[in-house]
Amino acid sequence: MNKIAYFDCPTGIAGDMCIGALVHAGVPLDYLIEKLNLLGISTEYQLRTELVHRNTQQATKFYVDLAADLWLKPENSATELDPSETESPTFDARHHHHHGEEHSHSHGEPDAEISHTHHRNLPEIEQIIVSAKLPPRVEAWSLAVFGKLAEAEGAVHGIPASEVHFHEVGATDAIIDIVGTCLGLDWLDIQEFYFSAMPTGAGTVKAAHGRLAVPTPAVMRLWETHRVPVYSNGIDRELCTPTGTAIACTLAAGFGPPPPMQIQAIGLGAGSRNLAIPNILRLWIGEKSEVRKENLTNNREAICVQETQIDDLSPQAIGYVFDALFAAGALDVFTAPIVMKKSRLGVLLTAICHPEFQDACEAVIFRETTTLGIRRSTQQRTILHREIQTVQTEYGEVKIKVAKSGETIVNVQPEYEDCAEIARLKNISWREVHRLALQSWYDRT
Repeated sequence: MNKIAYFDCPTGIAGDMCIGALVHAGVPLDYLIEKLNLLGISTEYQLRTELVHRNTQQATKFYVDLAADLWLKPENSATELDPSETESPTFDARHHHHHGEEHSHSHGEPDAEISHTHHRNLPEIEQIIVSAKLPPRVEAWSLAVFGKLAEAEGAVHGIPASEVHFHEVGATDAIIDIVGTCLGLDWLDIQEFYFSAMPTGAGTVKAAHGRLAVPTPAVMRLWETHRVPVYSNGIDRELCTPTGTAIACTLAAGFGPPPPMQIQAIGLGAGSRNLAIPNILRLWIGEKSEVRKENLTNNREAICVQETQIDDLSPQAIGYVFDALFAAGALDVFTAPIVMKKSRLGVLLTAICHPEFQDACEAVIFRETTTLGIRRSTQQRTILHREIQTVQTEYGEVKIKVAKSGETIVNVQPEYEDCAEIARLKNISWREVHRLALQSWYDRT
């Protein structure tokens, strides 16, 4: 079964809350620090976590302490603060990504005090991420999240995404939030992501040229583009930050109630303020469960098909493209030999994915191949209802995929990897393991 994650966001979502929840769920902070050091900006920050309470409930708070801020703080700055504001000794309303605090958007600074903030545009951020040689899925997800964020900010201000100059949104802390979240999800080996409906919040936040109404324009743009269900929980604060919203809109396979799942772990990520209800993002981690019904019907869903023809790329590189596309969320990847103009031999590369992963897959194709253009289309496909069963053979356990149309079984296939692993370990043929697994399944039915 697929390992999935459900983000329950009763008080919204922010980047630091995502990483706090991931650490609470078991992702080692040392691992995040080690991988984030590959970005080459480690002199700009220090990372730490702390167990805090939000309305008597314990959760993990994640902090990005910027180096430019640390020297500004008095030696004994960790004095007791108003608990209605935060439990963090480094609370600073200048940093947008700390949930529940005022923040600045990409079009400027909240005040003159923070001229030390790093200003980076999208290409610069993309170069930092690509140069880090992160795990393939982490790189693809991180690039896609920043791309979504830049598109939203660019649409709000009427400029191309590549011309957006990030300030607080693209500064050190947001890079850490986005890449760190993707690292944690990859470490947990999550395959699918789901998010609850989002609370709108209310009030205003301080921005570069005055105050903005909540929800802020970039968040509204992301909600509109991705048809995110929203509601009011009566809290007059900014609850969904642009960074957190971009993470959700990029990764989500769906928004709404949790999908059928068997919960294996819970991660609790704390926001910075105490609110009327516990300011905690709850991350549910588990395996996706199949829903059993009396009369099962075939499922229909939208998929994105991307294709391009290539005639000047090494076949070895094509093999790497396959791995990178699957890591970015592709459901299937294949090539077919073709004859192109001037009778040149080439290949037609096709990648199939869910719509939410099309940008990440497209980024992989442009980065890893020599193509100058990709065609994309959205198609409908019908999927047979599937469930995974397990059989015991004389050589070991094998998972069996059973496909049904209504109540009629139309296909039964042992999992390839299970058969291959047994064949290697027992030094027997893959075909023999496959035959024995099928025989065991039919013998018991």
